[in-house]
Amino acid sequence: MQTQRVVSIGQLGVGYWGPNLLRNLNSDPSFRVVAACDLSAERRSYVERHFPDIAVESDAEALISNPAIEALVIATPAGTHFELARRALQSGKHVLVEKPMASTSAEVQELGRLAESKGLVAMVGHTFIYNSAVQYLRKMVEDGTLGEVRYIYCQRLNLGRIRSDVDALWNFGPHDISIVQYILGNSEPLSVAYHGMDYVQPGIDDVVFLNLVYPGKVLVNIHVSWLDPSRKRSIVVVGSEKMVVYDDVSEHKITIFDKGIDRRAELGKHMDYDARQPLTFDYRSGDVWIPKINFTEPLKGEVRHFYECVANGAECLTGPAHALKVIDVLERAGAARNAIGPVHKTSPLRGAIIKERVEEEHEAPIPDGSAERAMKGARKAKKSRAKVGSS
Repeated sequence: MQTQRVVSIGQLGVGYWGPNLLRNLNSDPSFRVVAACDLSAERRSYVERHFPDIAVESDAEALISNPAIEALVIATPAGTHFELARRALQSGKHVLVEKPMASTSAEVQELGRLAESKGLVAMVGHTFIYNSAVQYLRKMVEDGTLGEVRYIYCQRLNLGRIRSDVDALWNFGPHDISIVQYILGNSEPLSVAYHGMDYVQPGIDDVVFLNLVYPGKVLVNIHVSWLDPSRKRSIVVVGSEKMVVYDDVSEHKITIFDKGIDRRAELGKHMDYDARQPLTFDYRSGDVWIPKINFTEPLKGEVRHFYECVANGAECLTGPAHALKVIDVLERAGAARNAIGPVHKTSPLRGAIIKERVEEEHEAPIPDGSAERAMKGARKAKKSRAKVGSS
C-alpha cells in the first residue's frame, strides 16, 4: 500500500479568517503545518495557545525563505495578497491565497504566468465553489433541469463586519461573482452596472447593487451590504422550467420549485404562435422539493482540493483563470462606479450619459455636442412635458 505524501505548509496571517484555515490544515493528515506568521503579538499568542506544535513568526520572510515549507496559505489583508503570493512563487512555493487573489487583472495574470513557468499551483480561496449545495446547483444548470436560465439574484447581507481596507463589494462580492461564474460555465458578462453608496466611511461603499448581463439574455443582480438588519446568504436561479433557491443559512440549502409560465398553444391553421392574436398563458405551480445533499464544510473541501492539486497534479477549480474572471467583473464594477460618481459637468462622459438619456426620451439620435447642450436639451424636454401635463 502506497503511503500518501504529506505536504509541508505554512500560513501567513491568522486574523479574522485565518484561524479557520489553520484549523482545517492542522486537522488534515495530508498536511504538516510547519509555521504560522502574523504581525500581531495577540494573534501569535492565539496560535501558541491553540496550536502548540506550530512555530510562530512575526516576519513573513521567515516562512517564504524556509526550504522546509513547500506551500503557503496567504490570509493577510487584501492589499498584500499579490506581493506575498509573488514572493512565495518566486521562492518555489505553491500558494493558496484568500480572496481576492490580487487587486487587478494584471496582477492575477502575472501570478498565473509565474506559477505556470515554475510548475506551481496558484489557487484562490473562493470557498463557495467547494460548497456541496453550490456544486449541486451547477449540476442542475448544466444538465438542463432548470431549462434555460433567465435570471439570477444574489443577496449577501449582514450588520457588519465593516472593513476599512475594502468596500462591501470587494469584501462580499467575490463570493457571489465566483458562484455565478461557476454555475454559468465561466462565461463573460456582456455588461456591468454599479449602484452603491458610502454611509459610514467616505469613499468606502457600505451597500452595492451590481447588475450583470450574460450571453443568452441572462440577467444577474448581486446585492451586498454590511448595513442590513438581517443576515442573508441566498441565491435564486429562475429557469424556464424550474426555479431554485440556494439559502446558505438554512438547514436545507437547496429548494426546487416546479413553477413557471408557459405560452399556451392555440388551435389554429399551423398550431404555432405566429398568428396575430392575443397570447394566452399557462401558470405552472407544481411540486416543491428539497433534495438530500451530503454537506461538508466547504473550507475543508477547499483545503483538500489544494492538496490534490499540489500532491497529485489535479486541475485547479479556482486557479488564476477563474480568479481573473472574478477580478475582471470587480474592475468593471469599479469603472462603472466612477462613471456614475461625482463627474465635472463639462466632462465628455457626463455629456455622453445625458445625450443617451435625451435620445431615449425622444426615441431619436441627437447631434454630437457638448455636455452643456445635451443638458439644455434635457431641461427643455422636461419643461415641455410639464406644460403638456398642466394643460
